[in-house]
Amino acid sequence: MSKIYFVRHGQSHWNVANKICGATDIDLTDMGHEQAYETGRKLEERGIRVDVILCSPLLRAKHTAEHIGEVLGMSVKVDERLIEQNFGKFEGAPRNSVEFQTMKRRFTYDFDGGESMMRVASRIYNLLDEIRERNDGLNYLLVAHNGIARVVNSYFHNMENEEYSAFGIDNCDVLEYNI
Repeated sequence: MSKIYFVRHGQSHWNVANKICGATDIDLTDMGHEQAYETGRKLEERGIRVDVILCSPLLRAKHTAEHIGEVLGMSVKVDERLIEQNFGKFEGAPRNSVEFQTMKRRFTYDFDGGESMMRVASRIYNLLDEIRERNDGLNYLLVAHNGIARVVNSYFHNMENEEYSAFGIDNCDVLEYNI
């Protein structure tokens, strides 16, 4: 059986500033770069077999994936579908904004110029369906963003709306799913 491993990118400059990153291309901090290398070492130490590394095109995820790939001796392939949700007018706003937290529970809302969660789910579900249909026995490592982690988790587990909107993982956490 194939596995999907999901890693959220390392710490970014806007994570430190508690800003909503979304589709804005913000790079890793020095700590974020080190977290990425450490994640690669942990995967190696745990004997986790990774056959394919796919990542978001945004620098924070791409650099995280490249550092992990360096440790594992693998190349990385960018998949545009793994880009973080575009939060429109909320990009760069404080993460704890009451208005933003309210909008996160509106799955069809486009965030005033951004992208709805339903559209994000569509592209991520399509990617996961493609991997499932390949039935190639390979293990995939997806390196992306917190919003994408939420969608990936919902693909494998039923979630109530509140649970979905509240779901999140820390920088460089690793999730594992059977596919």
